[in-house]
Amino acid sequence: MYGPPSLRRPARSTGRRRTGVLAAVAGLVVSLLAFVPSASVSAAPSLLSQGKTVTTSSQESGGTPATAAVDGDNGTRWSSAFSDPQWIKVDLGTSASVSQIALKWEAAYAKSYKIEFSTDNNTWSTAYSTTTGPGGNETLNVSGTARYVRLTGTARATGYGYSLWEFQVFGTTGGDGGPQIPGGGDLGPNVLVFDPSTPNIQAKVDEIFHQQESAQFGNGRYALMFKPGTYNNINAQIGFYTSIAGLGLKPDDTTFNGDVTVDAGWFNGNATQNFWRSAENLALNPVNGTDRWAVSQAAPFRRMHVKGGLNLAPNGYGWASGGYIADSKIDGQVGPYSQQQWYTRDSSIGSWGNGVWNMTFSGVEGAPAQSFPEPPYTTLQNTPVSREKPFLYLDGNDYKVFVPAKRTNARGVSWNGTPQGESIPLSQFYVVKPGATAATINAAVQQGLHLLFTPGIYHVNQTINIDRANTVVLGLGLATIIPDNGVTALKVGDVDGVKLAGLLVDAGPQNSQVLVQVGPDGASANHSANPTSVQDVFVRVGGAGAGKATTGMVINSNDTIIDHTWLWRADHGEGIGWETNRSDYGLQVNGDNVLATGLFVEHFNKYDVRWSGENGKTIFFQNEKAYDAPNQAAVQNGTIKGYAAYKVDDSVNTHEGWGLGSYCYFNVDPSIRQDHGFEAPVKAGVKFHDLIVVSLGGQGQYNHVINDTGSPTSGTSTVPSQVVSYP
Repeated sequence: MYGPPSLRRPARSTGRRRTGVLAAVAGLVVSLLAFVPSASVSAAPSLLSQGKTVTTSSQESGGTPATAAVDGDNGTRWSSAFSDPQWIKVDLGTSASVSQIALKWEAAYAKSYKIEFSTDNNTWSTAYSTTTGPGGNETLNVSGTARYVRLTGTARATGYGYSLWEFQVFGTTGGDGGPQIPGGGDLGPNVLVFDPSTPNIQAKVDEIFHQQESAQFGNGRYALMFKPGTYNNINAQIGFYTSIAGLGLKPDDTTFNGDVTVDAGWFNGNATQNFWRSAENLALNPVNGTDRWAVSQAAPFRRMHVKGGLNLAPNGYGWASGGYIADSKIDGQVGPYSQQQWYTRDSSIGSWGNGVWNMTFSGVEGAPAQSFPEPPYTTLQNTPVSREKPFLYLDGNDYKVFVPAKRTNARGVSWNGTPQGESIPLSQFYVVKPGATAATINAAVQQGLHLLFTPGIYHVNQTINIDRANTVVLGLGLATIIPDNGVTALKVGDVDGVKLAGLLVDAGPQNSQVLVQVGPDGASANHSANPTSVQDVFVRVGGAGAGKATTGMVINSNDTIIDHTWLWRADHGEGIGWETNRSDYGLQVNGDNVLATGLFVEHFNKYDVRWSGENGKTIFFQNEKAYDAPNQAAVQNGTIKGYAAYKVDDSVNTHEGWGLGSYCYFNVDPSIRQDHGFEAPVKAGVKFHDLIVVSLGGQGQYNHVINDTGSPTSGTSTVPSQVVSYP
């Protein structure tokens, strides 16, 4: 992201005791043992289900989640809705020889139920059934091979639902039957954890900042984590590849009497390259009443409580180009000043100061009223579907990851009152550290573990496959994945509820067809009750070195939520050039009912976004066309001049977008013309609201905004051409 001299510069898981006359047989036993081959000794049954992925037909409340039945804690429980039938299913991660089931019922137990086994989550066999269940603690001896074990209750003993303290599956998986990859452990050297008594906090935070302040394409990756408490006299300046976060369950659990600051002194007051950093889950009492967060792309401000104002511009009000706020409360005014565009979602603000080109809000209490084009405010009262990003927190002395619940028609922050969602102990995560291989990461997922990537750079020579429902893949400190041999870095199966969050995927020198893929080709399952979400997942092609990818991200699964992504073909740094870091497409959407909230896609050689699925929705889109097109012929699309920034296929019947903008800055050949920024079929079900195109300083021009609608840009005055409603 950059711009012209007039506005911004180009560059961006008992034994029985037998009694008897043991002495009489002892010698015989010893003699016999000498003839028993060691290889025939069976592995002792192990507890296989603890910490594994678990799903249910229903949940009574936020305090009785499915995971409580497999957490090894007899004080937590899963409970269902008050109806029949209901089920609970555990995925053991791999096929096992199951020999015993232990059920620890709460007072609300099952009178009639069955236990079923499956190896593929499709074909089921009954291992046990009863119509006279006694409740209490039941131990069932069973036999069979299963990866998936399901208990289905068909008649309740009480008027309440089904309630289990623990659902335990015992058996062997080969060898000793235990997990081969341990969960949990320390967070590695690049996660710095502070508490209020830690000495020299400011000095350490400053040390990281001085290293990272201008290291735009450096190898440093850091997460600064603050335990609950109050911290005085802190000014945490945040540089590249640095995340700062509180470790409470709510932002107000961790309070700074001070600031979390991003400014642009390193770049002469220009904030248009302040990328790849984040702030989460903190409360701030800014020293001067207003905190400064002068950023552009890939710099989310999430789950924050600013007890004052928030300034989004650099010192001196220099250039700044767009950012993202979600699930945050700013008591005072948000001042965007020179920010050209911004998206704020499901938050609460005291007021909003001004608008330049495109200020978009959904589900924001205190947002300005809809008024596009003047002032350029696009305001939706609610966000149709949202689920906040998972985050690491401390429960006493134990690390857990909180996964917020899905909300529909969301408005305001998610953390008023008791946060709704699920807590997963760190013991259920493979804590990935630099040096880990893709083979180990995949084995951990197959074993049933979630993934927590610690800050670092991860080279992979095979695809990381996430094909288990409800898996959480969470990165800290802009953890970066690089495919070395042209593979797809990350693939998600056509399964429910995967959460990808907090990762940077950087193209390698050998071309990858796709860098991030959600759902296989032809994915068709309905995930509306439990969608996969992609949050703060950024894609980069070039900039840190030579890289190529045909398409940055492909969404095949239906109902996916894309919540804040920046897909960027580099326009500056190392390994850049029209063919050197070639990447034709930024985002390809094939799934139906996909929702994008906060979509930033820039500089791809052809279409930046191409949408082929039905009933897609985008709330806020920011784009720049590739600066480095050598001439008009290089971007000629048949008879059309230039590839649209955002194209909806002609076959699509329903689509809707709000607050979309595309800019051109053809600095190699300023005579290039782009027929339109947006292209869509002319159908009643395809609708757009509040679109703009801008020629930055006259370096190239648009002939129209969308299709053949909207006035052309002209001259060097950098004035947007706008369309309020289409068709």
